[in-house]
Amino acid sequence: MSLFRTKPIESDLEKDTGLKRSLNAFDLTLLGVGAIIGAGIFVLTGQAAAAHAGPAIVLSYVLAGTACACAALSYAEMAASIGGAGSAYGYGYAGLGELPAWVIGWMLVLEYTVSVAAVSSGWSGYFNSGLHDLLGLELPNALLHAPFDPAHPGGIVNLPAATIIALLGILLATGAKSSARFNSVMVAIKVAAIALFIAVAVRHINPANWHPFIPPEEIIPGGKTGFNWDMSLIDFLKSIFGTASEGESRYGLAGIATGAATIFFAYLGFDAVSTAGEETRKPQRDLPIGILGSLVMCTVLYIVVSGLLTGIVSYKELNVGHPVAYALEQVGAHTAAGLISVGAIAGLTTVMLVMFFGQSRVLFAISRDGLLPKFFAKVHPKTQTPLYSIVLSGSVMVLLAGFVPLAKLVETANIGTLGAFVIVSIGVIVMRKKRPEIVRPFKVPLFPLIPIVGALSCFYLTLNLSMLTWVEFAIWLVAGLVIFFGYSRSHSVLALETGP
Repeated sequence: MSLFRTKPIESDLEKDTGLKRSLNAFDLTLLGVGAIIGAGIFVLTGQAAAAHAGPAIVLSYVLAGTACACAALSYAEMAASIGGAGSAYGYGYAGLGELPAWVIGWMLVLEYTVSVAAVSSGWSGYFNSGLHDLLGLELPNALLHAPFDPAHPGGIVNLPAATIIALLGILLATGAKSSARFNSVMVAIKVAAIALFIAVAVRHINPANWHPFIPPEEIIPGGKTGFNWDMSLIDFLKSIFGTASEGESRYGLAGIATGAATIFFAYLGFDAVSTAGEETRKPQRDLPIGILGSLVMCTVLYIVVSGLLTGIVSYKELNVGHPVAYALEQVGAHTAAGLISVGAIAGLTTVMLVMFFGQSRVLFAISRDGLLPKFFAKVHPKTQTPLYSIVLSGSVMVLLAGFVPLAKLVETANIGTLGAFVIVSIGVIVMRKKRPEIVRPFKVPLFPLIPIVGALSCFYLTLNLSMLTWVEFAIWLVAGLVIFFGYSRSHSVLALETGP
């Protein structure tokens, strides 16, 4: 069927595609670390511990990290054998067909767009806090929050959030190498901040804070009963079959899974490394190193930090917007807490930069294939960057960051990513069957067990996301299918070459 026609795999992954090949394995690893370490370690760790898992947030990171590792191994095989700027979109096009590829690409667009805009809101808060602490200045509330934000009435525009995205767009437009250099500096700052936290925290551990390590499941008195939009899909299914608890539950083994689904946002970004395939000097060797290296480094840091965080203060106190700095303040390390805030600003900056990079490259790849107007696939002759994709992506992100409250959309980014991971894991199995002759410089170990575990674990995490998230995701997919059948299917390069 034409909906499942596959794109030919290029035999030479290092061919000239117009983008400048300037990145190496070290650059890619730092891009991955830049994307992964940010809102998760500085914000979500404490909040998920307080609301869902308690000290067992460490196990939530192990669960989420395991799901990511299985998906990352599949990404590494696809990146080494197929490559390209489109990441999972390109892999799906080569192995599963045009419609599945479009769905993957559409989910990646959702992931990167919402992630950058959401993280920019956190960056805005840290920026304003830094102005106050260092210079005694503070922006008015009207310039710090989007209009119609129920949590912050009176807002007109989130000016810092919109501004930082615009500045990062200008940086990306200058070239991949200059962006990578800036990212390297920011990564060094935030890793130093994390090292500082570890050095201070180990001296203030109170083992009593780790007991019980897995808090017993609680039913919150007066908690929500019946259907509500914040309940997870798995709880909704339980309610249908009459096995749901009366009231809202937290902690216990289910809390670990819910915590893993929540902090999965902390792992968003390693897949962005694969979008740099056409700007990497030796993609077959360097892409797997960058993907797996950054994931391993970040998982270790997450486990260490989450363990120390719940060891120096009670997990019940960590449901704040700056849990890492807050924990240090509670043990009297105020100077270290201030430096941690600087690291958080650097961390959030790199997350936005790499996600923005990934968004523009995925849009570039989709447009080059004709599924979106080819205007966005044009490469600037001087900077050798997809300038029009950067401008379009940046414009949408600026509008979202400045004028739309995005607190509820973080989970939407998670479900888009998890969906892409499921398809990539399945795609590796399909490609091994359909195209056994392809040269694979890197192969998934324990095949097909690892891809199957990756697909099932990522799918399980989606079941722990809220019903509202699933509805938002369904609306996004329907919109994507309308675009595909209304434009993409008849304008794709394959359609023009092979016929409808």
